[in-house]
Amino acid sequence: MPRVSIEASTGPSSAAAAAHRLCDHPGCAGSGDYRAPRSRDRLSQFYWFCLDHVRAYNAQWNYYAGMSAAEIEAEIRNDTVWQRPSWPLGGRSGLFGARVRDFGLFGFEDEDDRAPRKRPLTEQEQALAVFELALPITFAGLKSRYKELVKLHHPDAHGGDKAAEERLKVINQAYTTLKTSYFPTG
Repeated sequence: MPRVSIEASTGPSSAAAAAHRLCDHPGCAGSGDYRAPRSRDRLSQFYWFCLDHVRAYNAQWNYYAGMSAAEIEAEIRNDTVWQRPSWPLGGRSGLFGARVRDFGLFGFEDEDDRAPRKRPLTEQEQALAVFELALPITFAGLKSRYKELVKLHHPDAHGGDKAAEERLKVINQAYTTLKTSYFPTG
């Protein structure tokens, strides 16, 4: 069986083709030494131009021409991950895209367990929440806020309402807690 060279089966070599390539610009007899993409959809297919015509082509060529703003945004976002699929971080993905929780790992029991667990509030934090205050506080600020809340929720101001009376008890307890915790000499 005769041996066939690769060069003979695939046509002339690229160096030989480049030496005989003419500029693709109509009416130009120059050598086509510089490549330029044909279109956004065919980036691996090229026009071959002389230096003057490739400069003119590149100056007027716009990759995003004809795209809407949403299409441009989607293209840019897709380019940030090199045109590869991506997933959000922290998705707890495991084997073959299944969530870790589907295998009963890490003690997840139901869907509500996905939320981060919060520690219970301390007595001082609960008292600050009653007064709608945040640290740091001053004794004068605490006392002022206490007087406002007492006037607002006093049962006499609400015609002896039992809910207002209960609210006043909570306010008094919170005031005592904050006073003894943050201002023991006050």
